[in-house]
Amino acid sequence: MPKERGQKVIASNRKARHDYSILDTYEAGLVLQGTEVKSLRDGKASLADAFATVDDGEVWLRNVHIPEYTQGTWTNHTPRRTRKLLLHRSEIEKLIGKTKESGLSLVPLSMYFKDGKVKVEIALAKGKKAYDKRQTLAKRDAERDISKAMGRALKGRFTE
Repeated sequence: MPKERGQKVIASNRKARHDYSILDTYEAGLVLQGTEVKSLRDGKASLADAFATVDDGEVWLRNVHIPEYTQGTWTNHTPRRTRKLLLHRSEIEKLIGKTKESGLSLVPLSMYFKDGKVKVEIALAKGKKAYDKRQTLAKRDAERDISKAMGRALKGRFTE
């Protein structure tokens, strides 16, 4: 059987980029059971309420919903179990320091297959306030209006 190459996104957490300011990102491996991998190969997972914590020098991914494998038997996994993330020791030490001192959160941004292995992109993030969210939306709308106006100007259609 040939080895898999490339990257295939399973799930992404679009709401995280809206609710948090992303400061730093890390790629982590994930400890999974066999039926979890089969369910992920079907493209089923949800990162909606997921978060990561650092406990006893290990990083854990919590509240990720991977539905039970349909052809699974009594060995099937529980959908919302806590899963261990695989990171380098130096990365874990950085995360411990940052999450303890400044009240930052660890939020998963996406889950994907990379060369046949399941990876999770987690972010060190700071929560946004309501006015920050509105400000981000206003900025994006202004940039969109500017690009539309530039496009019209380049085509010779000026509208006032």
